[in-house]
Amino acid sequence: MTTLQPTAAAGPRPAGPPTRRARRSWTGWGFIGPFVLVFALVFLAPLAYSVYLSLFRTQLIGGTRFVGLENYQQALQDGQFWDGVLRVGLFLLVQVPIMLGIALLVALAIDSGRLYGKDFFRISVFLPYAVPAVVATLMWGFMYGPRFGLVGDINDAFGVTLPDPLSSGLILASIGNIVTWEFVGYNMLIFYAALRVIPQSLYEAAEIDGAGQWRVIASIKLPAIRGALVIATIFSVIGSFQLFNEPAILQKLAPNAITTDYTPNYYTYSLSFSGQQHNYSATVAIVMGVITMVVAYVVQLRGMRKGA
Repeated sequence: MTTLQPTAAAGPRPAGPPTRRARRSWTGWGFIGPFVLVFALVFLAPLAYSVYLSLFRTQLIGGTRFVGLENYQQALQDGQFWDGVLRVGLFLLVQVPIMLGIALLVALAIDSGRLYGKDFFRISVFLPYAVPAVVATLMWGFMYGPRFGLVGDINDAFGVTLPDPLSSGLILASIGNIVTWEFVGYNMLIFYAALRVIPQSLYEAAEIDGAGQWRVIASIKLPAIRGALVIATIFSVIGSFQLFNEPAILQKLAPNAITTDYTPNYYTYSLSFSGQQHNYSATVAIVMGVITMVVAYVVQLRGMRKGA
């Protein structure tokens, strides 16, 4: 006869030590926690506050009141804002290809191994990027001066009258020259770093096939650095839409050529600190941020499609 042993009553199991999987998940958050905290304080919080400000309007009569999307409707109909957008769009279409083209040529020249003193040349091209934008703009602004700068000295020395770089017709090209001088070295380093990681076996195979230098550039180097080209283009697009330092400083030297709404960023700054229109300024900044994100995304999407 079989005797049945009594079974233990079913109940909750005693809590044991935390599993290894649970400890590992918290360890990951411990590593990224400081970054998330700083990112939330310096990026997400100001962005959320800007969105909050854009939904209100401060008036002399009635004070601050909630207006919803009225500020955005006003921004979409603001001629001054869209004039600035078109101006930086023209700047982007002309200046960015020139700057990236020069940077690419310099990077290819340094990588070719046929350039004498390439280390000195690389440092010399990069050196303007180490100059603060304010200092660079002031330096070029005084050289542009037709009465007190290099242009004025050339006019006096040769008895000629060169076009005024600070005139309304040439000021955008003058700003483009300053930005190009500043950032050619930066983009050159991006391209040069991408060129240095190309496998040597590709060059050896091209040499066996009898490919010349131009063939190597077209078939090996340019396809290999396509990702770097896309990244540099995106950075340049964002930088063009954020154009502020150069026009803001040159405005003191050329007040008739540069107005306070010359670029969207300068317009936003003027609305906030000169016009005391903080709510509308936040609205213009958000609209400009959305435009910048859309254009940068389109550039990235086209670059990825060409890469594929």
